[in-house]
Amino acid sequence: MSQRLFTLSEANALIPKLELVMGKLQRQSAVLREQVNEVAGGLGENPERLSVPQILELRPQLRPVIDEVEQLLAEIAACGGQMKGLDLGLVDFPAEMNGDVVLLCWQYGEKEIGYYHSFEAGFAGRQPLEGSKRDNVLQ
Repeated sequence: MSQRLFTLSEANALIPKLELVMGKLQRQSAVLREQVNEVAGGLGENPERLSVPQILELRPQLRPVIDEVEQLLAEIAACGGQMKGLDLGLVDFPAEMNGDVVLLCWQYGEKEIGYYHSFEAGFAGRQPLEGSKRDNVLQ
């Protein structure tokens, strides 16, 4: 199965929805992270080693938060975006540029996509999407 390739305008059209989803996702994740850190501290355990069932056994009231985080991540995936980083709010969209598949890179707070990178380069390799590069993303 081949992946969907976005035009720049298709990816940009998703930004208003992504703004809402990412804002909620970051808020709920902060609540969850704080609670997991508390649970882990009480157990003398590394928070990353705790499983969801362990967390829910000790803090069942977190079920709605976990469910919402999972639902918000699913919304991003349903749009065709690839969640790349929660803390920075990174979502990538595969696109074709000059015959190559690249990732259009959006960061929470940006009003339009202004960067891209190769699959290998990641966020550190973001390059401005300006001038002829912008015109060369398949419309």
